[in-house]
Amino acid sequence: MFTGIIEGLGEVVAIEKEGENAHFTIKCLFTNELKVDQSLAHNGVCLTIIHISKDVYTVTAIKETLNKSSLGGLQVGSSINLERAMLANGRFDGHVVQGHVDQTAICISVKEEDGSWIFTFEYKSNNGNVTVEKGSITVNGVSLTVVNSKDNQFSVCIIPFTKEYTTFNTLKKGDKVNLEFDIIGKYVAKLLVNA
Repeated sequence: MFTGIIEGLGEVVAIEKEGENAHFTIKCLFTNELKVDQSLAHNGVCLTIIHISKDVYTVTAIKETLNKSSLGGLQVGSSINLERAMLANGRFDGHVVQGHVDQTAICISVKEEDGSWIFTFEYKSNNGNVTVEKGSITVNGVSLTVVNSKDNQFSVCIIPFTKEYTTFNTLKKGDKVNLEFDIIGKYVAKLLVNA
């Protein structure tokens, strides 16, 4: 379980294909605190650490994960948002995030405000996922509040701290992102469809 509060950025230093899987080797400032078998969210995708060597670690993404997320578009040198699983005795600062990406979206606009930024995303609404005005959404692993909710698009407002310390600092119009919709909203939507 995660909260959507990003701990730091990682850098992809190697990608190795094995069949339909991809092994990503990533460098981050807290590699020395990680252990094999640990879950770590990568742009919102929960992956298991399979190897650690000095200041880098390796995770594997299977075909299903590569198809449903933006991880397949990563290249050597790409930055990635990282979050370790929530401690049971810690503060719950974001919202309930499972690390299971529902689908991707495309950034359709970035508007600079006086001291903040508004990012607007468009997604395919045929998957049954919905956003709710002032509800929670996870974009590339970052817990955010929805503004301007529509059937197949929404916006989020980004403060300078979030822009500086996450991949929002390089996100631009046309980029693909991972979305995890609010778990409570998903259950309510499922109940309404089956009612």
